[in-house]
Amino acid sequence: MTSSQFDPKQPVQLAPPKDDKIPRLELLQYDGVKSDLIYVGIKGTVFDVTNNIKAYGPGTSYHIFTGKDSSRGLAKSSLKPEDNSFENSYVIDDLTPSELKVLEDWFTFFSKRYNIVGKVVD
Repeated sequence: MTSSQFDPKQPVQLAPPKDDKIPRLELLQYDGVKSDLIYVGIKGTVFDVTNNIKAYGPGTSYHIFTGKDSSRGLAKSSLKPEDNSFENSYVIDDLTPSELKVLEDWFTFFSKRYNIVGKVVD
């Protein structure tokens, strides 16, 4: 896949990326339930997906990815709880090369659509 395959249908104006440190436990609040903001982390980078509540809001399929670094579930294309639990969702050291490629594709996809609001820290 080329990066142009990930370009949004409509141009998106993105703000300059922020480098704020967001503790893993604090990220839990940005799930659209505890806060109006909805964040998804990928490879330690936090994206603000609030403007896509239809996909990431409470009650949607992709809500499972919110409020944490969801690298594992995205890489595995998995909505399974065990791949998306707070304890496991960011663990990627055992992924296959093809899963890591999928994760990289997701990172590119998000990077072209959503503002970066910070980095996950422990």
